Amino acid sequence: MTLAATAVLASAESDPPGDPLYPILPHLGELIFGVIAIAIVYFVVAKKVVPRLEAIYEERRQAIEGGVEKAERAQAEAERTLAEYKAQLSEAREEAGRIREEARAQGAQILEEMRQRAESEAQRVTESAQRQIASERQQALLSLRTEVGGLATELASRIVGESLADEARQSRVVDRFLEDLERGDAARGGAHRAEAPTSRGL
Repeated sequence: MTLAATAVLASAESDPPGDPLYPILPHLGELIFGVIAIAIVYFVVAKKVVPRLEAIYEERRQAIEGGVEKAERAQAEAERTLAEYKAQLSEAREEAGRIREEARAQGAQILEEMRQRAESEAQRVTESAQRQIASERQQALLSLRTEVGGLATELASRIVGESLADEARQSRVVDRFLEDLERGDAARGGAHRAEAPTSRGL
């Protein structure tokens, strides 16, 4: 049975019959007791429960706001770190490109220097070889001329039957040798001319 029903029954029992006004109006003592109980409950709730709830709410609010601020700071820090990383990456790429261009230029310069050195060395070796060949050729010509001269003198001495050690005698013998060669050539030429008509007559 509820409190309201109990109050109605109590009021009906205590009120005299024939008084139909305010059938559920509580007694004054009960009303005072109810007001005091409500005031006590309100006081307890206002002094104990509400501050605790407000404190919990404030803590939650601060925690949420702090979490949001922390998240915002973390996001800002992450964005700043990302921007720094992108800047460093861009600088690294530029530095790598510069180093690559410098390496390419240095490589081309080194190749050009090596080519010039090779050409200079080849030219030097060629000139040295040409000088050496010319010197050896000159020496060979001198040696050959000496040997050929000696052989020619010895051969001519054997042919003419005289020694050609004396230069004047060598000159006379050579002149006579040349005259004999010319006469022999002339005689052979006449014989060929004499044989030619005979051959035509036959």
